[in-house]
Amino acid sequence: MNRPKVLCVIMGGGEGKRLFPLTKTRCKPAVPVGGKYRLVDIALSNCIHSGFNQIYLLTQYHTRSLHRHVRDTYNFDHFDGGFVEVLSAELVCGRNPTWYEGTADAVRKNLGYLLLDDDDLVLVLAGDQLYRMDFAKMVEDHLERGAEVTVAAKLVPSWKIRQFGAIEMDDNLRITGFVEKPNGSDEVRRLHISQEIASRHGLPLPPTDPHCLASMGNYVFRFGALKSALSGSENDFGKEVIPRLLSDNVHLHAHIFSGYWEDIGTIRSFFDANIALTDIVPPFDFFDAERPIFTTPRYLPASKVNGCSMEQVVIADGCLIDNASLRRCVVGTCSVIRQGSRLENVLMMGNDFFEKRHGSDGSIPCGIGKNCRIGNAILDKNVRIGDGVCLSPSGKANGYSNGECVVVDGIVCVPNGTTLVSGFIF
Repeated sequence: MNRPKVLCVIMGGGEGKRLFPLTKTRCKPAVPVGGKYRLVDIALSNCIHSGFNQIYLLTQYHTRSLHRHVRDTYNFDHFDGGFVEVLSAELVCGRNPTWYEGTADAVRKNLGYLLLDDDDLVLVLAGDQLYRMDFAKMVEDHLERGAEVTVAAKLVPSWKIRQFGAIEMDDNLRITGFVEKPNGSDEVRRLHISQEIASRHGLPLPPTDPHCLASMGNYVFRFGALKSALSGSENDFGKEVIPRLLSDNVHLHAHIFSGYWEDIGTIRSFFDANIALTDIVPPFDFFDAERPIFTTPRYLPASKVNGCSMEQVVIADGCLIDNASLRRCVVGTCSVIRQGSRLENVLMMGNDFFEKRHGSDGSIPCGIGKNCRIGNAILDKNVRIGDGVCLSPSGKANGYSNGECVVVDGIVCVPNGTTLVSGFIF
């Protein structure tokens, strides 16, 4: 029996409204993470390590930085057949000129580029999650079960299921029901996974903490089933396509993922996931020699640290840190932090360049000036912060803003390219 061909389709077009202002100038998958990566690197690296290197990336909003990053990073050998091809929303003669209206609509509008037989497989993946997953195991599970569609699923506490699509399944992990973002207490209670099913499938279910099974937004489709699923007008896989397939009695199977997974949906979840990288044993570990996360090779010098006090800090390449105090911080590439500054719980995304003038003309140079106090903050790329600046969300309501700075989910966000004059207090 011939093995089916596998193509990967990654959703890279998310507008990312809940991550604003980090998505003010870029789409969600292009948001920097972990000091030197982009969110899209996670999905692309998972595909490559799983042995699937024929990948389409569907893009739409603020695509420039994402396209540049993919172009500079994912160049395959001409002889191995691998590629990462960007498919942007486009206007086509003879068709109704519209943007992608949702995940399902985006795939529908690009079906013509997927040159597959009906029994080949398509991996449809989110481009904005933090996790390591072997998709080859999910594909094997799909083939062994004879499913038309397999949905990656993760156990989450019942209080958290309201953020996701909830899966109901039978004893054999066949999906029997799907509820998008359930909100009623009775409905959530009905979705609790029983200890019996959890034990049968080796799921780590705490005996006193009710859990539900959440869709991760990652799917395996038999190509024939995908074409049939997209023959209607539904725009979204989770909200519309999956429930309709269930009503048509299509064989849907749940593939349980037990590792770390964080859906980067809000400023708070994004901030917490990054700061957690500073833990002694982080829940997501970039230090994995066998399955590294790929990103753009920058050829930067090693970082230089002079007379600093540091506790649980991640520092990327090309940084200059001089007599500063840092606690639980992620410091991105080419960051500059000057003497006397104190940072705690800060994600600093760094700079896209080394600055030659270093503010010699009286302008505020890139990076953080002298004697600044910054806590619980995200500093986006290429910010210029003068001397004696203080940033803290303490005592400020959600949505409070002063100039470009804004409090979102209890975090001070300083957008890309912002300049804060010396003595600025937020």
